[in-house]
Amino acid sequence: MDTTGLSDPQRRAHEAVRTIQGAICRGLEAIEAASGSAARFREDTWERPGGGGGWTRVLQGGRVLEKGGVNVSVVHGKLGDDLGAQLPGRGEHFFATGVSLVLHPVNPHAPTVHANYRYLERGDQRWFGGGADLTPHYYYEEDATHFHQVHRNACEAHADVADYAYFRDWCDHYFYIRHRKEHRGVGGIFFDYQYVTDDDAFDRWLAFVIDAGAAFREAYEPILTRRKDLPYGDRERTWQLQRRGRYAEFNLVYDRGTVFGLKTQGRIESILMSLPPVCRWDYDVRPEPGSPEAKLLEVLTRPVPAGPFPG
Repeated sequence: MDTTGLSDPQRRAHEAVRTIQGAICRGLEAIEAASGSAARFREDTWERPGGGGGWTRVLQGGRVLEKGGVNVSVVHGKLGDDLGAQLPGRGEHFFATGVSLVLHPVNPHAPTVHANYRYLERGDQRWFGGGADLTPHYYYEEDATHFHQVHRNACEAHADVADYAYFRDWCDHYFYIRHRKEHRGVGGIFFDYQYVTDDDAFDRWLAFVIDAGAAFREAYEPILTRRKDLPYGDRERTWQLQRRGRYAEFNLVYDRGTVFGLKTQGRIESILMSLPPVCRWDYDVRPEPGSPEAKLLEVLTRPVPAGPFPG
């Protein structure tokens, strides 16, 4: 794919997300290999008719990951009326590049995870967005604490642009399944519409995105490694598939990345990569009081931060 026409900020942002993609894929493949699995990421390169395209990497049928995708896109061109009315800035043209990943492990005790870091332009407006969040099927407090601490450290290393407490609350506000009155998971960080008005601001934000993307492995790989071989049975598998149904509901109803991809005519297989390979929608599921499943729901029905949050 030809990216020679990119401006310097566009090129640097694009190279950053490609680097994040490569590092995460190598780490996950190493975990699969250590588990005796030959599963590796398959890469598809695609082009968008209106301009740009992407690199989709998907691993399926592993011993550790049932399905995982780590995608990069760099898209540009003319905005349609529907998306043009929603994006900040003026003008008919846009640019966007980002990395987006969703991992669905085999073991129900290992949590699903999502991360996304992106840079966009429209006219005189330039901004960054992204974050990472953890979606367990069974709640382990030490996993949630570790995931949050790593992202807190990344934010505090860039305190000139990143506010961990605010991004944590924004994550809880955003990844909320309103029609279920449940959080999607135990949170993490989330931010969007972080505008850059000069080259110095761009440099500081890009540095944070690079470090936050690099921190993903430290945040998630230890959790995946300690949960991937725990024993489980039909009960745990059924619950995992029911919770995956909630994940699918959020992504199809509320997720901005999914909506953006569809409205910019991105590659459908890449956009919907985030959906789990198998899930269930059983009727009126009610966990037994005091059960591990009920404990998760107690965590997921915590209060929702009020904001205000942009967008």
